[in-house]
Amino acid sequence: MINELRQAFNAAFTPEKYEAYMTRIEALHPGSLDFRNAETPVFVPKNFKNKMLDACESIIDVITDPKFKAMTDRGIPADVRVPNENSHPEFVVFDFGICENAAGELEPQLIEMQGFPTLYAFQAFHSQLTAEYANLPSGFSAYLNGYTKDTYIADLKEIILGKHKPENVILLEIFPEQQKTRIDFYCTEQLIGIKMVCLTKLIAEGNKLYYDNNGVKTPVHRIYNRLIFDDLQKQENLGPVVDLTKDYEVEWAPHPNWFYRISKFTLPFINNPYVPETWFLSDLKQVPGDLENYVLKPLFSFAGMGVVIDVTQEDIDQVKDPENWILQKKVKYADVIKTPDEPAKAEIRLFFFWKEGWARPKAVHNLARLSKGKMIGTRYNKNKEWVGGSVAFFEQ
Repeated sequence: MINELRQAFNAAFTPEKYEAYMTRIEALHPGSLDFRNAETPVFVPKNFKNKMLDACESIIDVITDPKFKAMTDRGIPADVRVPNENSHPEFVVFDFGICENAAGELEPQLIEMQGFPTLYAFQAFHSQLTAEYANLPSGFSAYLNGYTKDTYIADLKEIILGKHKPENVILLEIFPEQQKTRIDFYCTEQLIGIKMVCLTKLIAEGNKLYYDNNGVKTPVHRIYNRLIFDDLQKQENLGPVVDLTKDYEVEWAPHPNWFYRISKFTLPFINNPYVPETWFLSDLKQVPGDLENYVLKPLFSFAGMGVVIDVTQEDIDQVKDPENWILQKKVKYADVIKTPDEPAKAEIRLFFFWKEGWARPKAVHNLARLSKGKMIGTRYNKNKEWVGGSVAFFEQ
């Protein structure tokens, strides 16, 4: 996005440099990197960064409104509603596509948001290795609001642990060692000192939870939650597991209900030039005549599953539960990243912390994703290069 930096990076690029860079990333936790890492970072000018941050503040105004919980109660499916919800999620992320408007100018457009953590621990290592690989000039950082690697890790640790000892805090997932993002789980163990625990290994006795910590049955006082119920419900032959909708004496970071409150469900409530117009299908009084300019998304899915890109009237008619679907104005991703062959599109995911006592969440870090397909994701980028996970470096 910053032409001089792009030209300099591309001119200096060699497959050998990339291979050496990848060796360092894979060495963080050998065998655990299970997604493609792109050949290049994204260089983001200050004005574009500020547009994203301004849009986030506008969205946060909605999230911090006293009426927000009442507005989003319907967004939590009854069969996965968990007791003891706290006042706000400790982690929030916003995904922005780098898009082109009608005037041909680059602008951010919100694609999705989540009250849920992402690769928070991995990015602390990944962004440092990428900065070294890219020979990043001064005046650029992957961090926001004055954060550095040290202050970021310190706050991440404080948020995940709360007031508890590491042995009484777990990272909860379903089959964590098999997840594509497992490198982040290992990085979390390394940085925070907690163990990742599969839901199938969690032990419930009365209203208390325990896990096997190297042969010692250990109380769980706080859960760093990486479990997505949509994923859990797709599992077959899982056997008996702890029912998390029961009232256990445990803290959550973040509480599972926030995954649903701050999600695609929130999009219809937001009015901002950098947020595409979005409607609940059930509230749509008239179907637009230009459906080719819209995308149809199920509310309760993850990783892009079920999204209809090229919408037809037949797709609309086949929806049996319109209250659980949104129709969103399609955005035009810009072919913004010059590569040795075809240009790549990009999304930037902004990470936010929301510490206890803060009135609002604060932007702290990011990741980026590059694509040469219709959407961002591995299944749209098979056999392509200069695509995959990355990091954005912001002009300060």
